[in-house]
Amino acid sequence: MLEVNNRIVMVSGASRGIGGAVVDRLVASGFRVSAGLRDPSRLAESERVMTHRYDAENAESPVSWVKATIARWGGVDAIVNAAGINPRVRVSDDGEDELDEMWRVNVKGPLRLVRAALPHLAACGHGRVINLGSLAGKRVGSNVGYAMTKFAVVALTHGIRREGRAAGIRATVICPGYVATDMTLKDDEIPRHEMSQPGDIARLVETALMLPNNASVSELLVHCQFEPML
Repeated sequence: MLEVNNRIVMVSGASRGIGGAVVDRLVASGFRVSAGLRDPSRLAESERVMTHRYDAENAESPVSWVKATIARWGGVDAIVNAAGINPRVRVSDDGEDELDEMWRVNVKGPLRLVRAALPHLAACGHGRVINLGSLAGKRVGSNVGYAMTKFAVVALTHGIRREGRAAGIRATVICPGYVATDMTLKDDEIPRHEMSQPGDIARLVETALMLPNNASVSELLVHCQFEPML
């Protein structure tokens, strides 16, 4: 397993939900965290936490965030792409505005952030990219638009693995089902206490960050209920 050694991790969607739990978990374990948020005032800075405005829909936002992280700590060891949205889009719906927004946030956002940080991930020799996918990226339910973007996140993760391997970059996509966050407040298929908890997903993120180059995991499927097809 890799040592923590104050490794520097950039976490998007860091103010709440899985992203917020990841920040808490990594700081407690000794990582330094650069937290990307739409509103940086929502998270307090500390010796191990810096905050920076990050808008996943803005093509220039990842570049400025990476530059600020380098200026503060001199490198980037890992990225955790936790920012995401899930408006409901069906095949039969008219218009594409919500689908386009999901595509910008859920797919282009992670791609752009990884591109901006690639030289620094390669320089450390053990760069890590953890993408928060979904079981919706492995099978399709009622929200086909969300599933389309999460299928793309799985593909992106494998693309990062292929292109970054020689430089020591490893990538993992973590695909949970229902997680008890704001995103699932309106879901009533199962009780919230039976959903996966953000802190448990955060521990899986931490584990993926600690695995050595010769024991990386490409996909983690996280079930809170029986999935007969997965």
